[in-house]
Amino acid sequence: MREITITANDAGQRLDRFLKKYLANAPLSLVYKAVRKDVKVNGKRAKEETMLAEGDVLQLYLSDADLDGFTRKKRVTAAKKQFTVCFEDENVLVVSKPFGLLVHGDSSEKKDTLANQVIDYLIEKGDYVPRLEKSFVPSPVHRLDRNTTGLVVFGKNAQALRILSAALAEDRGFSKFYSTIVCGELRKELHLKNRLLKDEKTNRVRILAENAKDAEGQPLGKHIETIARPLYTDGRFTLVEVELVTGRSHQIRAHLKHAGYPLIGDAKYGDARVNRQIADRTGLSTQLLHARRLIFGKLPEPLDQLQGREVTAPLPAQWSFIQKELFGKEIIE
Repeated sequence: MREITITANDAGQRLDRFLKKYLANAPLSLVYKAVRKDVKVNGKRAKEETMLAEGDVLQLYLSDADLDGFTRKKRVTAAKKQFTVCFEDENVLVVSKPFGLLVHGDSSEKKDTLANQVIDYLIEKGDYVPRLEKSFVPSPVHRLDRNTTGLVVFGKNAQALRILSAALAEDRGFSKFYSTIVCGELRKELHLKNRLLKDEKTNRVRILAENAKDAEGQPLGKHIETIARPLYTDGRFTLVEVELVTGRSHQIRAHLKHAGYPLIGDAKYGDARVNRQIADRTGLSTQLLHARRLIFGKLPEPLDQLQGREVTAPLPAQWSFIQKELFGKEIIE
């Protein structure tokens, strides 16, 4: 039998979810069987949905050999640090992600990801000690596409991660601003409101009318809201700052395409003819999109001191060349 005392980083989650993380190498069937037969919380049987609080004591009635095997962490060689730290305090880390790096792993790459690089960075600093944690791992609050660069926010402890994730789910907590160049002449600010419907099989989205409904009269997809502010145009292309009021998959790319201003280089939603011309001139082969700045809003303690703080990420080097090639000068640095 092993006793585990729930810490602040482990609290606030369901019993079954804690055990899935703690017994990471165990099959799910064993985890749920353990909840029914081999686990007590504060000396009593508990249900899967029991919420754990700081100070709770779990008794796991499994053999030491099984527990060692189910909890043994795999040794992974540290990934080379590719990101830049833009802001950090004891609760929050904001980094700038480079081009081509995944935030989380997928079938093509599981090890060399931004999330793993950040974990290695925090371990090296001493801000995260895996052997002292039962279930918590520092994690990103949101994602960027592999080929989108710029700011990604991480929670360094469970409380910060919960606060930021809850705020983001309600489209509050911090305002996100992206830089891009679009096809066409945009002279006035666009405030776009529609609905977005994602096809998981093709990983593409469709933009629908704001009042779109299904056959049963229920709203289709998710509400999206995007603000595009032109910074400079030569009539052919426009340098734009985009504010995400909501944050959905492919929102900027699909929403601006729908409005008649596709991003240059965007193979999925862009103008193929223009993209070929841009590629010949600049070598750009994917969407030009950079999460350049964010401003923290009103958040509860202990993140309340972040309110109003602005964090920025410098533009990647290729931006200078592309601006000069398209506009004859560098508009933003």
